Amino acid sequence: MSSPTIARGIATRAAQGRGVRPLVRHSLALARRNLRKAAASPGQIIDATLMPVTLSLVFIYGFGGAIAGDSAQYRQYLMPGIMALTLTTTCRTSGIALNMDFASGVMDRYRSMPVARSAVLIGRILADAVRVLAGLLMVLAFGFLIGFRVHTSVAATVAAVGVLLLYGVALCLLQAFIGLAARGMETVQSVSTLAMVPLQFGSSIFVAPDTMPSWLRVFVENNPMTMVVDAARNLLVGGPVAHSATMAVAWSAGFIAVFTPLCVAKYRTRA
Repeated sequence: MSSPTIARGIATRAAQGRGVRPLVRHSLALARRNLRKAAASPGQIIDATLMPVTLSLVFIYGFGGAIAGDSAQYRQYLMPGIMALTLTTTCRTSGIALNMDFASGVMDRYRSMPVARSAVLIGRILADAVRVLAGLLMVLAFGFLIGFRVHTSVAATVAAVGVLLLYGVALCLLQAFIGLAARGMETVQSVSTLAMVPLQFGSSIFVAPDTMPSWLRVFVENNPMTMVVDAARNLLVGGPVAHSATMAVAWSAGFIAVFTPLCVAKYRTRA
């Protein structure tokens, strides 16, 4: 086969990977691949929800009376926060999976195929969004099982899950960047855990900010996790929604706007 013929064949295969329709098709195919891997290992979702569920039991029945004076009252306060806490554990898979794909050579195979580079990241995030949603629904079902009750409406409940899911996607992109930037799995795991600690414990998940010292309250009240938790809590239990929901969506959109191009750039330059 002549060199011009080979060159034309390569150009044709490359062109097949361009455009919106191929990008959507490739992204969905890669998302299905990632979901099949997750389905073969359901322990990923169970592990991600086990810690939030355990913490909810400890705090509600162990400390709820001391914190709120009544375990039932504290349960209503805590469970929306536990749903948000689930995001910080579920989203870590984004960085870990990407790092593993590079280490195992899977990314080299993708780069040799006429697949848009962004499709690899989109497929990863789409699959992780499904996992995040599954984790949220599992924790919400657990909340119902132990007595948590929604005091608003079905529409408000759907909106609460939507706000949490959007923030979960934003955290997945943050974790994806960590997974792409770090070279070793140990580094990914340690950095991803440290990145979540301020969001988890410097927020209104467990206690109201007005019970904290003034210097800490400033950080907690402006923590994006606090905005997300407050929005979900008010949508599920009742309360003013406009400010917290607006700020939660703004923080999520900001994370997505910043880390999406960073992930794409890091994916392109990583050897």
